[in-house]
Amino acid sequence: MTRLRAEGYQVAASYAAADLVIVNTCGFIDAAVDESLEAIGEALAENGKVIVTGCLGAQPQKILDRHPQVLKITGPQRYEEVVASVHEHLPPAHEPFLDLIPAQGVKLTPRHYAYLKISEGCNHRCSFCIIPSMRGDLVSRPIGEVLGEAEKLAGAGVKEILVISQDTSAYGVDLKYAAQPWRGASRQTRFYDLAAALGELGIWIRLHYVYPYPHVDRVVDLMADGKVLPYLDIPFQHASARILKLMKRPAAAENTLERIAAWRRSVPDITLRSTFIVGFPGETERDFTELLGWLKIAQLDRVGCFEYSPVAGAAANALPQAQVPDEVKQERRARFMELSAEISAARLARKIGRDMQVLVDKIEHGVAIARSGGDAPEIDGTVRISGAKNLKVGAWANVKITGAGAYDLEARLS
Repeated sequence: MTRLRAEGYQVAASYAAADLVIVNTCGFIDAAVDESLEAIGEALAENGKVIVTGCLGAQPQKILDRHPQVLKITGPQRYEEVVASVHEHLPPAHEPFLDLIPAQGVKLTPRHYAYLKISEGCNHRCSFCIIPSMRGDLVSRPIGEVLGEAEKLAGAGVKEILVISQDTSAYGVDLKYAAQPWRGASRQTRFYDLAAALGELGIWIRLHYVYPYPHVDRVVDLMADGKVLPYLDIPFQHASARILKLMKRPAAAENTLERIAAWRRSVPDITLRSTFIVGFPGETERDFTELLGWLKIAQLDRVGCFEYSPVAGAAANALPQAQVPDEVKQERRARFMELSAEISAARLARKIGRDMQVLVDKIEHGVAIARSGGDAPEIDGTVRISGAKNLKVGAWANVKITGAGAYDLEARLS
């Protein structure tokens, strides 16, 4: 986006206002493929000039079978091809060197938060996943480059940075943790060094997709010191050792319950989020019951749960274990989410009466919709602040929690 903006292009607010549409796709699971194909169809119907990029672009025939009229298909990380395709079908109208762009580049999220991607690809070979075949092995961005981008974002007024990758804990292993200078000190391209340096920016730093390796404990110490948000997004996926082995999950042998207990002793207010898969081939009622028992002990704050869906090209397709019937998957997911809602409601109820700093995302009918440090945008809960007509989007607010539901909090200004 920054490159195209530098060449005079602008982001349009609607299909009708656009001269061309770029659709970024996902090809990870069948549901995401279907959603991506529907988005392409919508863009074609509403605009007609469509370039397709992203993970599904690695399977061009699947796109062409449904939408042969797309202008161009590029794969994941093929940024130069996307730009070239735009040039081909919508030549730039301005001289690039005469158009000024902000130093932090152009982003599509609201002004007050931004995603910071630290790497591409993954070294793991989970049996249900095809990300390595689409995006390749882990390729970390040098730490100086990442910190430079983060510093520009903070300087432009961004108040929250969300660190993302396919495996945040493995950051830098491919670069042998090479050091680079930043702010007068040598920083290794390593997860801990990155988190510690980002903590110097004085804004919210939120860590996503963190595998529970032992070195994560040092990052939890940074949370205890208030350097980064006390929030960890860890894709546990299951609790049964047998199912985790079939999934070929990294860190499957870790005693996660002991780790969670230790993290909470160190940071009592830490928010733990995770995602799980139910109905994986061979999952028995005993395996599922073990997962429920694990969740009751773990008391995770935020969870998502997906029914297993075969992905073309995934190793799990060749497993000899029996497929779980769809109705059983649905029933297990419903039981899992019912338990997780009970846990969430109980944990949120403990926050009633507490004072809290929140970040305002939007204003609706005089009610400010904000988030606490325990809430990531789009995927977690919100804090609804009544009588907040003077608050602005992107503003900090100090509130007192007055009520709680299964996923959201109610508050008033302190």
